[in-house]
Amino acid sequence: MYDVVIIGAGVIGTSIFRELTKYNVKVAIVEKENDVSMGTSKANSAIIHAGYDPKAGTLMAKFNVKGNEMFGDICDELDVPFKRNGSLVLAFDDEELEAVKKLYENGNKIGVKGLRILNREEVKELEENVSDNVLGALYAPTGGIVGVMEYTIALAENSVLNGGKIFLNSEVVKIEKDDTFKITTSKNGVIEGKYIVNAAGVYSDAIHNLICKESFKIIPRRGEYFVMDKSQGKLFTNTVFQCPTTLGKGILVTPTVHGNLIVGPNAEDIYDKDAVNTTSEGLDYVIETTKKTTENINFRESIRNFAGLRAIPDTGDFIIGEDKDVKGFVDVAGMKSPGLSAAPAIAIEVVKILQIIGLSNEENKNFNGNRKRIIFNELSRKEKEELIKKNPSYGKIVCRCENITEGEIVDAIKNSFGSITVDGVKRRCRPGMGRCQGGFCGPRVVEIIARELNKDYTEVAQEKEGSYILLDRTK
Repeated sequence: MYDVVIIGAGVIGTSIFRELTKYNVKVAIVEKENDVSMGTSKANSAIIHAGYDPKAGTLMAKFNVKGNEMFGDICDELDVPFKRNGSLVLAFDDEELEAVKKLYENGNKIGVKGLRILNREEVKELEENVSDNVLGALYAPTGGIVGVMEYTIALAENSVLNGGKIFLNSEVVKIEKDDTFKITTSKNGVIEGKYIVNAAGVYSDAIHNLICKESFKIIPRRGEYFVMDKSQGKLFTNTVFQCPTTLGKGILVTPTVHGNLIVGPNAEDIYDKDAVNTTSEGLDYVIETTKKTTENINFRESIRNFAGLRAIPDTGDFIIGEDKDVKGFVDVAGMKSPGLSAAPAIAIEVVKILQIIGLSNEENKNFNGNRKRIIFNELSRKEKEELIKKNPSYGKIVCRCENITEGEIVDAIKNSFGSITVDGVKRRCRPGMGRCQGGFCGPRVVEIIARELNKDYTEVAQEKEGSYILLDRTK
């Protein structure tokens, strides 16, 4: 029996998970995939929005600004890469200049700090690779970028350290309630809890409808991206947006915390909640639309394409609160952008809601919010030498593109939640994230996983169940 069962282990679910472990309550998180951070949380722009664009008075506006302010401290605690690189919304004609002024006014009303409207010369001084056609821009110094997969995984790891329980490969297929909730899962049978938090992303309407009356719908919106090689990473310092449209914040160009450049996304409403394939039409649209911002990106230096789904609510705003009919069932749904940016503040709000409706607020005096990991490439020469003396595996480079050592890969496997995949290692410590995309290090990662988990090579998966890499020995 758990006090709280969270459904969905993306950045929203794991943020709530960690916040709950600050209290003396028994909490579990249930995820249908074989790892955390497997949905929108691994396929997005990795941007911490300043918060100037959500309409004043909405939950998106309220939690975006609060969440943005919290990110630096949390990333320090969890040892996750984060940088306040600032953001620009570009204007290329008089109509867009008016739109920029409205964003400025809205941001000031909401409480975004440091907003300024720049002229052409000031924009070009900040970003020389922006098109000469630019007339001005909104500048937001509090905008940031984060290692979003590392962040979500860190939240989950820290939650487990503080007593939380994770159930993976456990799709929720049925929910019943008498005195408590009975949650039937595909793998772990029935999990019982006093309260449920529904943080199931694009599936949050389906989870809601398992026990509650239908009250909202989630429309998946697909966005396709280019990840550029680090040779393109220094073209831009700020996150650069075009003026937003009714479908979202539009095509952006942003550096990553790891030195790459991300370009995208387009926006396409679809009805398949698993359609994360890219399309030639979508990617061509991204290339053509980006030319308005800059023509200096060499798309031949793209090392990967990906697509992600955003959970668009038909209500037009975040959905956060206890269901009016099924007491103890709390929806945290419709987490479209700026869901990532708002996540820390949303977590605090959800815990408050649970405590108001009966959950204990007794603090966990043993809570340890810190997580430290070894990033070999960031150590000094002396620190590297001392570390290798203690553990020679840190002296073996496995991923040459990203300079990832065997020691870091072993750490990732040991800190994982059971049976890890090649892509699971990639999300944690980046072997395979570089220019060759695992062409050289992939087989070595398979060997290390098999050795550490005492598995046959053929049992090591690339990602989801059934994504085999090796079938049998040939010689």
